Amino acid sequence: MTLREKTAEFLETRLVRHGIIAVILFNAVLLGMETSGNIMAAVGPMILFLDAVCLSIFVVEIGLKLFAFRLAFFRSGWNIFDFVIVGISLVPGAGAFTVLRALRILRLLRVVSVTPSLRRVVEGFLKALPGMGSVFLLMSMIFYIGAVMATKLFQASFPEWFGTIGRSAYSLFQIMTLESWSMGIVRPVMEVYPYAWVFFVPFIMMTTFAVVNLLVGLIVNSMQDAHHAEDVVKTDAYREEVLKRLEAIEARVSAAESPGATSPAERKGASGSG
Repeated sequence: MTLREKTAEFLETRLVRHGIIAVILFNAVLLGMETSGNIMAAVGPMILFLDAVCLSIFVVEIGLKLFAFRLAFFRSGWNIFDFVIVGISLVPGAGAFTVLRALRILRLLRVVSVTPSLRRVVEGFLKALPGMGSVFLLMSMIFYIGAVMATKLFQASFPEWFGTIGRSAYSLFQIMTLESWSMGIVRPVMEVYPYAWVFFVPFIMMTTFAVVNLLVGLIVNSMQDAHHAEDVVKTDAYREEVLKRLEAIEARVSAAESPGATSPAERKGASGSG
């Protein structure tokens, strides 16, 4: 086994994976402590030192992966994600790059890349994006129709909520989220327009209960597909391993049964005659 293969095997061990997760979580706590003026005044240098140690560990991990996998490292989207996150942390947080200091908290997202269950959730969400695009288009159409209707119907009496299409769309978005929709908007509108519920109730039924649940269904279905695909990959890998072992056993049996091979009885007779 070469040094690269040993390094790759070492990086895939449970001890290393769990150790990296622990460092990520510890580093996230440190970055949160940096936001406290009192804590930084008391133990600021120690926190900065520990943060630098955590960053060094991440850099060493990425370096070992590059050494072990070489260009194959960049074939994995998760490896590229880790590379970018660690690269952002290495940019000096001064001058024009001051805003990048706030992005260091993105290191916490590395928990996703090193945790298979979280990766499955993200992969399921990404696979659902094409289908979600159609749903978002449908929702946009509903919102546009609703905003035009609400502006025409309620603009005169409630210009602060429905004075323009933009304000109407924002008010309808608030209604869709069910945030103070009844007492905050709908009931005051119904005091002037008693039959306004004929507009608002169907809108809520179509958006909150139908379209949003459709989005949830797409994401759940994509997560199940991603989980099934992962199981198929594991099954194929196990099958290939079994076939390799069977081929090795058959090769040994064939070698033992070949004409030039000496049987155990012949070997015993030969030793007895000697």
